[in-house]
Amino acid sequence: MAGYKETPRQKMIAMMYLVLTALLALNVSKEILNAFLVVNESMESSNESVAAKIKDSYAKFEVQYDLNKDKVGPYYIEAQNIKESSKDLVDYIEKLKLELVKVADRKTEEEVMDLYYKDTIINGIRKKVLLLWEVPTKDKFNDVTTYLVQRGDQSGDGEAYVLGAKMDAYRAVILKAMNLPENSTRVGLITNMPGVTYRDADGQTQDWETHNFYFTILAADITILNRIIGEVISAEYNALNYLYSSVSETDFKFDKVEAKVIPKRTYIFQGQDYEADVLVAAFDEKLDATIKYLKGADTLTSKNLSRATTVEGQAGLGKLKWKADKEGIQKYAGVIEMIDPETNEMKPYHFKGEYIVAPPALTVSPLKMNVLYIGVDNPVGISSPGIPSGRIQPTIGHGVLKRDADGENWTVRINKMPKGVSRTTISATAKIDKKDQLLGSMEFRVKRVPTPTAEIAGQSDGQMDKNRLLAAGAIIPNMRDFEFEIYYEVTGYTFGTIVNGDWIPKNVRGNRFTDEINNIIRNGRRKQKFIFENIKAKGPDGSMRSLNPVNLELK
Repeated sequence: MAGYKETPRQKMIAMMYLVLTALLALNVSKEILNAFLVVNESMESSNESVAAKIKDSYAKFEVQYDLNKDKVGPYYIEAQNIKESSKDLVDYIEKLKLELVKVADRKTEEEVMDLYYKDTIINGIRKKVLLLWEVPTKDKFNDVTTYLVQRGDQSGDGEAYVLGAKMDAYRAVILKAMNLPENSTRVGLITNMPGVTYRDADGQTQDWETHNFYFTILAADITILNRIIGEVISAEYNALNYLYSSVSETDFKFDKVEAKVIPKRTYIFQGQDYEADVLVAAFDEKLDATIKYLKGADTLTSKNLSRATTVEGQAGLGKLKWKADKEGIQKYAGVIEMIDPETNEMKPYHFKGEYIVAPPALTVSPLKMNVLYIGVDNPVGISSPGIPSGRIQPTIGHGVLKRDADGENWTVRINKMPKGVSRTTISATAKIDKKDQLLGSMEFRVKRVPTPTAEIAGQSDGQMDKNRLLAAGAIIPNMRDFEFEIYYEVTGYTFGTIVNGDWIPKNVRGNRFTDEINNIIRNGRRKQKFIFENIKAKGPDGSMRSLNPVNLELK
């Protein structure tokens, strides 16, 4: 793709470079791949955080627009245009990620969605998320390079150039909204902008598309695309804040007054306090307010007003607080009474709310089996409704609990149990309102790992070809229908057969056939029986097990 005539020596060097690059790409280390996965997950998490802030900013803009459409209208319309442009570009990039996995893994869209995507809820919206670590071709680059950089005979016809054009168009929208010059670097999303140069390892100039996506493995491509999504939503967030700050909040004309309830939380444990702020959206700060509320009511009327509790508030603001002593859905209703500045008369503003009271609860679920096994790492999920996993502190009666690297799940390791004890208990607490709250406890059965089945070439009895038996050369303990990857070590066995009418026993250490046993098998006759018995194996918990005998007959 060079724009000049190369000498034979330059062509040779270029060819050697391509070969070396290919060899390096074929040997992408696990550590490098893991690094990409870590960075990619960090980018996705950061993007979700910024997206949540953007959602709040749009809600704030919406409130001001409802209060004064004439004043806020032009800025609000511009914000909606940015919102639509951002969504279009992010949706395109998400679709591009799907296409890259399809190209790299050579599967249909349905297969990719079924194998490598999961349903999740992000900022209240259900969406499908790519599980990059599940994609087996994440270290490949050939097909994705062709798709992104050069699909035809000429360079510049890959999908990366479509992406670059869309980024340029979106960047122009943001620059216009923020009144910034074309060469501004404040909003990011810089591609082939004048004054910006990209070079390869040899110092040769490249365009933005080649610099980012030429001979780049799939894992890196996805990470780069998530970084671009991050730049998109950051630009959206900055532009939105710029537009919002352009509206003078002191000029807002409040033409609607409405009572609001702002609870501290709506899901609380039995015995805790329910707390909420009650206020009106617009009020005179010089006026006091009287708040009346009644628990268990849908509305506050003249018939039940006498049973209401009165709270004195200031400037239209009051606090509600009472003990949550009943489980289930709880309702309340009330009224804020304030003097209307225009009529100088007391005016009521009604409000109502509800919350859920639940007893402390703890859920501990083994992720592989319904029991805990001695001598292996047992993965478990520990959760409690309404409490972040990072605030849950579990303990175990027998064994050790360790949080996994993902921070979500736990691993239980039990190396030894007291004699006569076959159960252990996992309990958990969480700090709520600066106090340690017991969430509950669950009891689990503790068992030894099952005894494996002794096999030779996948058989424990029946007929076997002599060559197959010799090729096997060892007794293998097989853990059938067991979810854990554990291994037993055969420490010894007794081999026996009848030769010329005599029973020939041989005691062997380890699981391999000795040379003497191989010679006996090699000289064996059709229908001759070979018995492997007294098989002993050592488990991951250090215990010795006696395995089943293996009885084989030569075909």
